[in-house]
Amino acid sequence: MSVIELTTNRLKLRLFQEEEAEHVAALCNNYAIYRSTLTMPYPYTVDDALLWMKNHQENIEQDKRYELAVTCRKSGMLYGAIMLNPNYQHKHGEIAYWIGEPYWGKGYGTEALRAMIDFAFTEKALHRVYARYFKSNPASGRVMEKAGMTKEGVLKDHVYKEGAFEDLVYYGMVNPTCTV
Repeated sequence: MSVIELTTNRLKLRLFQEEEAEHVAALCNNYAIYRSTLTMPYPYTVDDALLWMKNHQENIEQDKRYELAVTCRKSGMLYGAIMLNPNYQHKHGEIAYWIGEPYWGKGYGTEALRAMIDFAFTEKALHRVYARYFKSNPASGRVMEKAGMTKEGVLKDHVYKEGAFEDLVYYGMVNPTCTV
């Protein structure tokens, strides 16, 4: 069984535990989070959380996707989630994340994103990473900028959600040490 754990000054990024499903549901059953994510359902239930977590371990073992809990390094409190979806053919990976609303504005998203970027570059030897956000959620763009990513472009009216079109803003970063 593959175990992955990333640590920062304040955070531990680790596999979700089934017993956290209720806490995940409590954080994700939030209209503001639903509104700024591509695929998260709303309302969000414990069953949604269990279904989402079901294949995390297998995906890691198969080196397909890394979906990790963003937690407090000291207390273990769950703050959110972060995911790396590597594409080895093209040597890049997409990173996505969410942080529960009670923990917004504390730098947890930036800290987790930096840790995942480092993992993508050092452990997975990816050439570049990218992330995207709805233009209506500029705070997510600030997280990306603080983590060292730069704006690469905007896909106009790319997503249709709740009766309106949404621009997707793309940020990226090239591995400064990658030579291949």
